[in-house]
Order: sequence, then structure tokens, then C-alpha cells
Amino acid sequence: MSQEGNSGDRPAGQDPLLLLKTLQLLWTKKEMKKLKEEIRRGFAGLEDPLAGLLDMLESNGDWKGKGHSLGYYISSELQLWMKEHPAVQQSGMKLKKLQARVFRILDQCPANLLDPLISIYQLHTADRNYLLGHVSHLYHRGDYKEAAILSIKLKLQPDQDVEKMCAPLLFQDKINLVEDYVAEYPELQCRLLEILDTWCEPDFNIRDMARQYQGLSRYKPDKLNRKMLSKLIFRLLDRFNVDPALCPNVINQRHLRTLNYLFYKRFVEKTMTQENWADHIQSTVGENRWLQGHLIQLLLRYCDLNTAARWAQRCSLPEEVLPSEVADELQKLEIQERVEEATKEENYKEVKKKDYYQLPIPRANIRLLQNWEEMMQCYEKVLKPGQIVGIDMEWRPSFGMVGKPRVSLLQLAVRDEVFLLDLPRLLEQAEVKGEKEKLPHFIQRLYSDATITKLGYGMSGDLSSLAATCSTLKGMDKQSQSVVDLLTIDKLLQKSSTDWKKGGLKVDVLSPEQSCEDGGLRQPEKGLSLLVQHVLGKPLDKTEQMSNWEKRPLREEQILYAASDAYCLLEVYEKLCKDPESFGLSSDLTESLVGKPSVKPRAKKQLNKQEVPSPSGQIARQEGRVILTSGLPYQTLRSHVGEGRCFSVNCSEKAKEQALQVLKHFNVHVTLADIFSRCQVSQQVRGHCIAQEQVCFLGCHHAFTTPDPCRPRAQCWRQAAGSPAGLKAVCEPSRPILTYGSSVITSALPPWRAPAVSGPSQFGQQWEAQGRGLGGRGSWPCPRLSSAPPLCTSSCHIRASCWVRIASRLTQNFPPVSWLRVMAQKCF
Repeated sequence: MSQEGNSGDRPAGQDPLLLLKTLQLLWTKKEMKKLKEEIRRGFAGLEDPLAGLLDMLESNGDWKGKGHSLGYYISSELQLWMKEHPAVQQSGMKLKKLQARVFRILDQCPANLLDPLISIYQLHTADRNYLLGHVSHLYHRGDYKEAAILSIKLKLQPDQDVEKMCAPLLFQDKINLVEDYVAEYPELQCRLLEILDTWCEPDFNIRDMARQYQGLSRYKPDKLNRKMLSKLIFRLLDRFNVDPALCPNVINQRHLRTLNYLFYKRFVEKTMTQENWADHIQSTVGENRWLQGHLIQLLLRYCDLNTAARWAQRCSLPEEVLPSEVADELQKLEIQERVEEATKEENYKEVKKKDYYQLPIPRANIRLLQNWEEMMQCYEKVLKPGQIVGIDMEWRPSFGMVGKPRVSLLQLAVRDEVFLLDLPRLLEQAEVKGEKEKLPHFIQRLYSDATITKLGYGMSGDLSSLAATCSTLKGMDKQSQSVVDLLTIDKLLQKSSTDWKKGGLKVDVLSPEQSCEDGGLRQPEKGLSLLVQHVLGKPLDKTEQMSNWEKRPLREEQILYAASDAYCLLEVYEKLCKDPESFGLSSDLTESLVGKPSVKPRAKKQLNKQEVPSPSGQIARQEGRVILTSGLPYQTLRSHVGEGRCFSVNCSEKAKEQALQVLKHFNVHVTLADIFSRCQVSQQVRGHCIAQEQVCFLGCHHAFTTPDPCRPRAQCWRQAAGSPAGLKAVCEPSRPILTYGSSVITSALPPWRAPAVSGPSQFGQQWEAQGRGLGGRGSWPCPRLSSAPPLCTSSCHIRASCWVRIASRLTQNFPPVSWLRVMAQKCF
């Protein structure tokens, strides 16, 4: 009996084509249970089940489409059935003939059929040259994706040209397939990265490369620009853990962007000290002549010839590679002490003492620990039961480089003392002495001891970097107990910011003369510095924040900065616990922050970093809100929330399209009557109320000047009905309009229509003070006001803050109008 497909001389009960007709009928009726039974019964009755499957696939065309076809179902069932009946497996010449028949149908084989066919017919054992020839046939036919998938399934990559196979896939935006192609072969990963790096050379034309490949479908040349290639290369370097030196072009470009950023921070923003800037410039440029040349060009743009010549001397650049004017200056350069600069620095330090938070402990109580003998005094004091410890960490700024930063300094502050742990030195010495578990054991004991209160600010990021520094500390966040993250408290304080003026500590505000550093405006305080300013009265001095913390020895300014960052946590915590109500916090602040350890600490759930989510995170969980996000955060978050509680928004679309996408997904129907204008007139920036946007509804055709110095001009609508709010202002003259200060609107309308206030709360307070209420009768000459809220002079844009509020109501049992009004009032 032939196995080449002739089934006419077979008995009816053993004819695979008759079996196929029976299976097709059951497949059409979707009687899956009977279908499965009939497949197994049919294969048991066939003389050669493997040849029978090929007869069915060759005579039936439905398996060629996408999805789970009947052919795929039959093949999968045969694969399972063969595991129970291994005797049906073929070998030798019979198997080779079957494999030859399989290759004739692989040209049109969908991807989901590859795995069962490869397994059933043992295609990985076929002649390798024959397999490569078949893949080459697919490739030259323009089926690049199919050729790559089959190569991966049959593990043919080591015998193929990486650039030839992967380039057309990249042009077709099939990056994931490219990553899969090299995933199991380190040498191919390196070769791919080398190829991609050459594509980032300045004179490389990606379009010329694409012309070598014919028949490209969905070719997207604009997506393969140098920025996208650079991101791809750094992602692959991180994923495959490859030495970045393999990609000099993208590394140099990244370092060049770092140089530009450092010059911006130093000479435009003026927020980086000369010492920190010089340290980072030196470490970024290194011995790279190409980067050193760009450094000289930047110095000529931002500085003077003398500075450029000094850096040329510092980098040992030969005169022949320098611009002529720099070479001339280098010849005349004489190194001398800058007495004036040193005097200026001393005066500047004295001014800082008056303007910034100062350590209340003597310098002798700050101890830099670099060996285990010095560590013993820290060990005894920090691990004392009932101790409160402020914890902070420092690492060298990464400037966008790949990987997690490694901690260079661990600061532990207790009452009247600060310990600075030089982690690189301590870990290095422990490795030499064979005691590498000592330091991790100390840190684990500290974080897991429920009797010790640990204070930090944004501790999840610190713990992540600590785990990257010492692998034995991975997962320590799950073991932590009695941890207080003051970032959570900071967010609560920001919510109750209106109470600061009532009971909070008076904050020192710098005069314009004091707020300048090196001739530039001082940047607004943020993060821990802003919290310290609110609670203790003065901000932290953050000029050493971007220091090179890997460089040794540490400068005195770095030591004082590191100690302040840890010790201030103790003072902030103590101040908040003594009088939380004056800061707008609940009176039971201490109990809510740190749980009292029981006899069995593990029995009572202790408060740690992951269990103290941000206030918005707590609300989201309590109210069953939906999280709207995109990209990698969506992939991470959806595994931590319930089904349907995380929705991915297309961040490449505008806000309007995003809103429509969300409303359509949740089947929400919105009418104009359901929506109120959102008012967010002002925000606090360095003590000033600033209008976010002022819009004229009076029909004028020009931008107009406003009294606000921070926003001197505001865009005017072309016509009065240029926005929903403008339309209502015209159609409903009884509505008041919120505005900021005096403007065209306030000068053109009666005072009751456009009172000058900085926000909706002041608007309401003003009405109450005059004995007026929304919807009530007052003494002013106007008709009864409608019960609708006032209009807002800021244009209504959907922002991230509104997304959560919209989504939080989608799963609630509210009518559409009701939850939209609630959302609008919260935004209002």
C-alpha cells in the first residue's frame, strides 16, 4: 500500500478521506466531544496514522487559514494520541518519505501547525541542509516572517546569517520576532547588536539598506530612526546582559547627550556645583578622544578660551587636534591657585547655613565606616530594640544608562549620630575575607526587626537599588517590618495643603537676592526637601545630590549632605508625631504608621513599604477603581489587580481620542448636559497663585495681556462660542464666571458675574461672606442664579488626574449623569 497519498485501494474503514468527511460533519456541528472520540477511534483504525494525517491535510484546504482549524485540531489530537501509542512512530526510510511530504505543505502551513507537525514527523531529525534549503526558499520568496519562525522552531539560527535574516524583520517592525530569533544564542546576540550599532553611524542610510530586500510588506522606514535604534540597542544590552562596549556608536551618542545635559544643568539651569559638574564631565568623557573633542566645542560655546584650554590640558589633548584659538591659549596657560574663587566659596557656605536645614549634631558624630571593625559600633547602636533609624542611600547618577544603579553609600541615622556605610569598600573587604554574608545579614536584621522603626522617603526605589548592589538582599521588601515611608505622609500633606497656613510651621522664603545661585534662579523645592521645608521651616541643600558618589575619598560637602538626608527624617517624623493635627493629619498618626509588634511578630501583619501604598493607591483599592495606563506599567499592574480592573490606553493618541476609547470600551453614553467645565484655576508655585490658563469669552480676536507676571499673555478664543464654557457664558448670562485677578473679563462684567478669586473654594467663601448662596436670592441687581456651578476660565482638557475619577465610577451602580457630576465636582 502506498504512503504517498493513494487511498483508493484501502478498505473503507481504513480510508483517511472517509474519516475526514465524518470529522468535517462533527466539526461543522461543533460536537467537540464526539469529534475527539472519533479522531482517536479513526486513527486507531488506520494502518498508518501518520500517512493518514497527511492525506487529510493534502485534500482539505481549511487548515490554511488563521486560527484553530479542523486540521490543527486533528494534528494536535494525533500528537496526544501518539504519546499513548508510541509504537506508531516511524523511522528510517518510511520517516524520510513522510518528511518529504510534510515539507511540500509547509510552504502554506500556518504558524500554529508547525509545532504539532515538527513533533509528529520529527522534522528536527531531517537532513539539516534540506531544512536550510527549505527556509532559504521561503526567504527568497519574500516570506521573511515564515522563514524566521521555521528557523526558530527547527533551531537553524547558528547556520544562518543574522543580518540577512533579521534585517527585513526589523524593516517590517517585527522586533519581538528578532529578539526570539537570537534569544538562545549569545554569539548571535552580540552579532545582532554589532549590526544595529553600525546602523547608528552618522553616514549610514537605512533606506539604502532596505532596498536590498524585495517585497517588504508594511515597511516603516521612519520607525527605524537613530533614536528608536538607540532605545532598541540599550534594551537588548540590558536583556541579554551584553557588554555595552560592543556598541561604541550608541554609547558615544548616549555620552554626548549626557555631556549636553551636564552643560545645561551647570550653565543654563545653574543647579550643579563646579565640583560635581567636573567629576561627571571627567567620568563621562574618560579617555575617549571623540568625546573629548566634543567637550572642547561645548566649552567654547558655554565658557571661555581659558576654561577650554584647561580642560584640554586635563585631557592631555595634543595641540594638533585642538582649534587654533584653544591651542594658542594652551601655550600661554599657567596653572595657578584661584584664591578669589576659594574666598567666594567660603562666603557662599556661610550664606547656606542661614538658608538651609543644618545638622543639629557635631561633625564628630558623623562616622564614615569602611571596614567591619568600624562597623561594630554601628551594629550595636542601630540594632537596639525600640530604636528609630533614618535610612537613606546614595548612588552615582546613571544619566539614562542601562541597569539599576548600585548603592555607593548607605546612611543610618539614630538620635545624635549618623553612620555612613561605604558599601563598595565593605563588600570588597568581606569578599576577600570570605565573610560576604556579614553585611547583608546586618541589613536584613535591621529591616526585619519589628521592634525597630525604619524611616525613609521613597524606600521602594532604595530597596530595589540595594538588591541590585547585593543579590542576597533580593526580596527584602517582603520581609521588612515597622517601615515608615515619609513619601506617603508627604502626599497626605499635599492633599491638606490648605491647612498649612492655619497651623503649620512658618516657612522661610528666600529673598530674590538669596534665591540666586551662581547668577541663576533657585529651583523650586520638591520631594524630601519640600517636606523638610514644610515641617522644619528650611529646605535641604541639594547641590550635592548629583555628586559622583563612587569617587573616593568623599568630599566634606558630600559627607554633610549624606548625613543631613538621613538625619532630617528623624526630626520630621518626631515633629509630625508630636502634633499631627497642626499639619492637617489625623491625630492617630503614630498608630496608623507603625503597628505595635506582638509576641509573634509574624502573626500580626506589620506595616512595610508595599503595604503602605500612596493615598491614591489606597482609594483605588477601597473603591474598586479601574486603573488606566499603557505600555510596561499596564503589563505589570494587570497581574496585581482583579480581572478587568486595568485598561491600556493608547498613549500615542490625543486626549480626546483617549477619552472616546475609554467611554466606548466601558459602553458609557455621554451627552453635553452631563458634563461640567473643570476648574483648576491655580496651583501653588513658590507661594504664588498662578492661573493655569485664562480665556476670554467676550468675542475679541486677539491675545490680551494679564496682570499675572508668570503668564503675561493668555490666548483669546476667536469667537464667544469658541468653547463649551464660552457658549454657556453667552447663553446663560445668570452664570458667574471664575477668573484670576483683574482682566478683560472682570473689567467688562459686573463684580457679581466675575469676582477676582484664585479658586472655587474662595469663590464660595466670598458668596457666603456676602450672605449669598448658590441658587438663592441676594441683594445684588441680578436675577435668581441657576443651581449650576460657576463657569471656569480655564479651557477644559482631559488630564491624567481625571482618568482615575472617570474610571472609578464606571463599575459603580450610578446613572451616567450622577457619576459624571461627581467626577466633575471632584475635578472642580
